[in-house]
Amino acid sequence: MKAKLGIAPIAWWNDDLAELSDDVSLEECLRQASLAGFTGMETGRRFPMDMRELGPILARYGISVCGGWFSGLLLDGDIEREKERIRAQMDFFIAAKAPCIVYGETARSIQGDRSAPLATKPKLSADEMKTYGRKMTAFAEWCADQKMPISYHHHMAAVIETESELDAFMANTGEALPLLFDAGHLAFAGGDVLRAIDKHHKRISHVHTKDIRRNVIAGLDRTRESFLDAVVKGAFTVPGDGSLDFAAIVGRLASHGYEGWFVVEAEQDPKLNPPLEMAKKGHAELLRVMALSNYKVMK
Repeated sequence: MKAKLGIAPIAWWNDDLAELSDDVSLEECLRQASLAGFTGMETGRRFPMDMRELGPILARYGISVCGGWFSGLLLDGDIEREKERIRAQMDFFIAAKAPCIVYGETARSIQGDRSAPLATKPKLSADEMKTYGRKMTAFAEWCADQKMPISYHHHMAAVIETESELDAFMANTGEALPLLFDAGHLAFAGGDVLRAIDKHHKRISHVHTKDIRRNVIAGLDRTRESFLDAVVKGAFTVPGDGSLDFAAIVGRLASHGYEGWFVVEAEQDPKLNPPLEMAKKGHAELLRVMALSNYKVMK
């Protein structure tokens, strides 16, 4: 089986918390990612959204676009309006030959609101879940027809956060909607990551290898502290530096035949956790567990 290893720039610059950002250029970020061994990077706020400008920069460091976040609003929005909103990024990603757009639902989400405690996350009724599922399926079908699929990112502090919410969402969406599996977010939400892989492996098209620090998460007061508070405290880190068993996670994905990108996405304070050092540690751990599961890591 084949795998590719990518990383997200959120370790260098955090789009929601400016104070958790390293003062480095796009080129320095790419240089460090390449030095650590990664061949892909998801997009971030310092990326020019034009391959005529970005392409030569990526080529200098042997990096390709392996995905990137889109802030979805389809929960409370209109499909035609969502098509308009995603069009520019879609055209850019098609030109970049990216594997997918990472679709994160931000309508009603409190993930970027530091004043909103984790316990106040939005929840959907059964009827709302059915309606949302139909809309997301139709939108995913359109994206696939445009030759740029989305991959749906379940996320802390958003409407699809917990394992039960993910199960309900998957039950109310069609096979046209692929899933981005993020072990860190699901573990933070109290889910069983291996069980979720077993249940939803047929829909997994993209993987974020985000690790967690269980001691930090266990110490949170979810009635008072927000998702961003948790990030500042160090809830997330790279594989090999936290509490999750990535040998088991990667092994379970391998057992179901997953092939594709494994992307390190670990937002934390770059002053306490230097991005290059963390990137090297995460890459080394992924190489170790890939070998255990007989993945061939592609360049």
